[in-house]
Amino acid sequence: MDDNEWLAGRFEEHRPHLRAVAYRMLGSLAEADDAVQESWLRLSRAGTDDVRNLGGWLTTIVARVSLNMLRSRTSRREDPLDAHVPDPIVSPSSGLDPEQQVLLADSVGLALQVVLQTLTPAERLAFVLHDMFGLPFEEIAPIVDRTPAAARQLASRARRRVRGADPDPDPDLGRQREVVDAFLSASRAGDFDALVAVLDPDVVLRADLGAGPVPVGVSLELRGAHKVAGQALMFAASGRHGRAVLVNGVAGVLNAPGGVPVSLLAFTVRGGRITRLDILADPDRLAGLSLIKLGLTELGLTEP
Repeated sequence: MDDNEWLAGRFEEHRPHLRAVAYRMLGSLAEADDAVQESWLRLSRAGTDDVRNLGGWLTTIVARVSLNMLRSRTSRREDPLDAHVPDPIVSPSSGLDPEQQVLLADSVGLALQVVLQTLTPAERLAFVLHDMFGLPFEEIAPIVDRTPAAARQLASRARRRVRGADPDPDPDLGRQREVVDAFLSASRAGDFDALVAVLDPDVVLRADLGAGPVPVGVSLELRGAHKVAGQALMFAASGRHGRAVLVNGVAGVLNAPGGVPVSLLAFTVRGGRITRLDILADPDRLAGLSLIKLGLTELGLTEP
């Protein structure tokens, strides 16, 4: 084995961790893969002669790359639509595969990813690296060009926002599924009162339908049980082809008439009621996500 093969092997050992860091930073699986690839290119050019802790070094590199990507988004005003839903991690309802378990450690649900989108790039990096991966602020500070005390403040501001906007879902997946099934049954039956009963009074619905022309380019955000119930009744017909899945580790539904995905719903259930409903119905993103390749056999889907 030559040096390049040895180095590539060492990098592959760290790839799942690096992808998890980049996914939390970027909320995009494709961009996370790009950040990981850029980290490999930097490693292959720099070598490891002066690196004592390869895992730590690679973590800081992928964090720097991700931070630059976030800043580039902001400078070019590429912020997504108001109701943008981050890339989901979709798996059969039977459970996650090992790679997905790494990506979703620390309960990185879609609701949390949405909150992370509201942070500044520096706040997001400080929160992700410290609160999710345990890096000390002394190591985070140089990445964001701050003192350790200032980096601590960045993470603190991010933490307050996350805690205020991202309630943890009920841990019992079986109970989550019962609530989601009740929602779907009420929707299909056109029972408005039953829908309202299963929704939290302050429920939030976010639907990302993409950036194409009307009607495809219409995305929305609704708040309140009555508004969300009314919207659910409007789209009840599309739910007749729903398949139970896990979306970022929580109960979800994939609507796939004819085996082709048209919408993906992720439910946050807390206290026996739905507090959040995130819907991805962007045809391009549904076609490009790995959910089909990863779950083709288990979910019974066909390639679009």
